[in-house]
Order: sequence, then C-alpha cells, then structure tokens
Amino acid sequence: MSEQVSQLLAPLAPVPHKMLIKGATIISMDGNVGNVPRGDILIANGTIAAIGQNLQADGAEVIDAAGMIAIPGMVDTHRHSWEGQLRRINPNAATLEDYCNATHFSFAKYYRPRDIYVGNVLTALGCIDAGITTVVDNSHNSRTAAHSDAAVDALLDAGIRAVHASGAPVSGVWDEAHWPGNLARLQARYFTNPDSLVTLAMMAQLEPAQWAVARQLGIPIVTEFFGGGMAAELESLHRQGLLGSDNIFNHCTCLPELGWRILREAGVRVNVCPRSDAHYGIEDGMNAWQAAYQHGIRPGLSVDNETSYSGDMFMEMRVAFYLQRVMGNCQGHRQGHRHAAAPTDAFRLLEAATIDGAAVAGLEQRIGSLTPGKQADLVLIRTGDLNLYPVNNAIGTVVHAAERSNIDTVIIGGRVRKRGGVVLGVDQAKLRAAIDESCGHLFNAAGYEPDLFAESFAPIHLA
Repeated sequence: MSEQVSQLLAPLAPVPHKMLIKGATIISMDGNVGNVPRGDILIANGTIAAIGQNLQADGAEVIDAAGMIAIPGMVDTHRHSWEGQLRRINPNAATLEDYCNATHFSFAKYYRPRDIYVGNVLTALGCIDAGITTVVDNSHNSRTAAHSDAAVDALLDAGIRAVHASGAPVSGVWDEAHWPGNLARLQARYFTNPDSLVTLAMMAQLEPAQWAVARQLGIPIVTEFFGGGMAAELESLHRQGLLGSDNIFNHCTCLPELGWRILREAGVRVNVCPRSDAHYGIEDGMNAWQAAYQHGIRPGLSVDNETSYSGDMFMEMRVAFYLQRVMGNCQGHRQGHRHAAAPTDAFRLLEAATIDGAAVAGLEQRIGSLTPGKQADLVLIRTGDLNLYPVNNAIGTVVHAAERSNIDTVIIGGRVRKRGGVVLGVDQAKLRAAIDESCGHLFNAAGYEPDLFAESFAPIHLA
C-alpha cells in the first residue's frame, strides 16, 4: 500500500488488561446467563470474565453504561467488502444482472490493490460503526496476490473480526495462475496465529476440485447458492461426501424439500439475505430464513453488499421480520385466518444476527453471546436518545427501533473500536481523500460519468 492509503488508520490500541462495564441492561443471548435489567460485565485481557451485579475490579478501565443496552456484537455472514466505495451507485437495481453491471462487469476489472484496500477499510469501519463486530468477507475480486494482501491488510488495520473468503474474479483479465494456490501463501503469511481476529476461507462455486484445495488447508468454503437453479447438483455432491460443515451457502432461495434435507444432514451452514434477495429479485425474491428454520437449520443474516442500500444489520432484521409477517398473513388469509403470521419474533431475529451468525462463521465458541469465557465482542446502545426513550421492551428496542446513531460503544476482542458514538483511530480527511481518489480512478477507467440523480445504472460498454 502507498503511504497515503496505509496511514488512514492509527495503529490499534492495546487491549486493556481489565475493563468493567457498569450498569447496563444486558441481553446476553446465552440461556444460562439470561437477561439482566441492570448489571456489569467484567472483561480481562479481551475475554469476558464475569457478568453480574456490583462487580469489582481494582485497576480496571470503567465504562459507565447506565441507560445503555449491551448486546453481543452482530455478525454479518456475507458481505462483498471490496465494493465499499460503490455504495448506492445502483439503488434501483432490479436484477442480479443489474448488480453485476455496476460491479463485476465494469469497475471490478479496474481495481488496483489500493482500491481493494480502500473498499475493505470503508466496509469494515462502516460495520464497526453499525455494531457489526464480525464480517464474513466474500472477496470475489482477488485479481492478484497483491489484491488479496490488500484485502487482508485492510481488515487487520480496521480491527474488525473477519473471515476473509478469497475468491476468483467474475470477469476481466486477472492473474489466473495465482488461484487457488494463493490461498496457501495467504495462510502462511497472515494466518498462523490462532488468536488473530481475521481467519481465512475460500470463496468458490460448486467446484469439488477447488473445494479440495480448501480442505487440504483446513479452511471453510463459501458459495453463492441459489436453490432453484442449483439444487439438482446437491444429491450427487452429498452422495460423494463432498458437502460438510465447512461449507457456507449464501442465499439458498427456492430450495426444494430434498435440498433442505441434504443441507441439514451434511451440516452445511446457511446465511440468508432479506434485502438483496428481494431487491435483486433473486429467484422468487423471498429470503430463506423461515424455510431454513423449519428444516432444523439456524441461518445467519447477511447484508451482501452496499451498492444499492445501507450496510447495517438492524435493517436486515426488520426486513426479515416484516416479510415473514406478510407471508404469514397472506397464507392465513388464503386459509381463512386473516391474522395468522409466520412463527417469528424479534428475539429469534436477534439470535440470527448474533449467536446464529457466529455459528455460520464457525466462531460460536468464541463470540455471538455475552458468556464468561468468550471473547469480548459487544455493543452498547444508548437508550436515552429521543428515538429510543422510553425503553418498554429491551429486545424490541434493539430489533425494531435502534439505529447506527444510537450505538455509543463497540468493543471487539476487548478493544474499544467505537466510543461516544465515534469510531476510533480514523483520519476522516485522509479516508475521504482516499475514497475520492479510488472512485475517480475506477470511474475514469470504466468510462463512467457520475450522475447523482440517476434512476438506473446504464451498462458500460467498452471497446
């Protein structure tokens, strides 16, 4: 990375030896810990040491969380982080082809390593700002080894917890010779420390030869899976023993009954995309949260990308909630029960955004709930803000009303990354300059004329 890019962020502060969060309303997402109307959380060397009332810790850094709700850090189980600087460039995209026109088929081909760095940094900081402490980074624009390095460097510099799923580009000229062998190089360079916040995965389609490389390295495999069009391949893969708990399938729309049985039997991890499935009309446009749940699979939630909409998990929970209610009411109406609803509620969706998302990422033993012994990934939400006060139901407040602006503090692995509503260690002026430079390069290279009021993204045709 050039000096301009590498100095966007200050070096990460050390993890405090002791930290004590006092007086929070605690939603633990752990049945043994339960929920605490007013309690304390003791963190020691990045790990949750105790949860209770009137905890004492000599020499601890104290955070007064009175009037705040503490929740586990949210987990985005599928995000194309490299697209960060393309935010809302295509807000009315109606199909996957529309999405690809504004990403893979145009700008992606001109990404330099520094553009990958800027996109990943911007996405990671946006996640932290919105209370997402872990992201599964679906990096399907790894054009060279240097591009992959830039993506990982950005995640490490931002201080987010991440699973970096390196993947081959979809279009354009790229260094095909480095794939998939680059994964072994990445593992040796970045991923020898088991305590690192960032871990490695592969992004690949239903390609057993590629999967074999990932399995030799012992890393998960992330796949964009559309059930209606791809389910027919599952039976053969399952019969050959090629599906397992190291598979993470995105979307899983329109999957038939047999497909769900196969995924459950094989232990495949699933995430669903309430907004992107609807926004881009993926198959029938309905996310698979309810179908997965009914088949004994607990899916995570994912934002997917920011090229059409925002990057927060609050909206994913709400869209999932209301789509489920609509579908339930429609079904009930057809059956003569006007007010029947699909069996979902706010708590289940908060599970999907936290503990279930952690399981999809393969990190449920480390994060996803406020549990003594787990890493301290947590979010403090101010309840005195005008849009939240009074809090008559803590879970309802988080799922149905809270916003990014209500997040006071974000802690990842015991390190404070947002405090007083501000993400720490960011040179805002340098960050904006780097984003502007990257956009300028990508737009010029692709022949794109920016239009702040465009109703659609016109495909770019280059000679």
